[in-house]
Amino acid sequence: MEVINTSGRRKTSVARIYMTKGSGNIEVNGRDYKTYFSTPTLQYYVTQSFNVSKTANEYDVTVNVAGGGITGQAQAIRLAIAKALVEINPEYKKDLRAEGLVTRDPRMVERKKFGQKKARARFQFSKR
Repeated sequence: MEVINTSGRRKTSVARIYMTKGSGNIEVNGRDYKTYFSTPTLQYYVTQSFNVSKTANEYDVTVNVAGGGITGQAQAIRLAIAKALVEINPEYKKDLRAEGLVTRDPRMVERKKFGQKKARARFQFSKR
């Protein structure tokens, strides 16, 4: 099997992954994913696509991720792995779609508007 190269995005995080046949090693920015993502929830996000498609410990993944926070990065990696699995075997798409793993989450931070404190919060109004 050749190297499968895909990317995933979430908020301002961008993850580029390189997936090959292997023993289940996941390396994020040169470190093991369990040291990069310290909480069990984030580790679950990273491996969720493998668990749903029942392909845990079959592929090695090398990830370059940048931008955003660690939750957005973990979810960007999850999307990229799901896209790579669909590229390998299109039959996985039905199960991954049912879990919502092949859809890019479009929610982004709303921009701040001029004349306002934040995106929606106004400056305090004084009547007198």
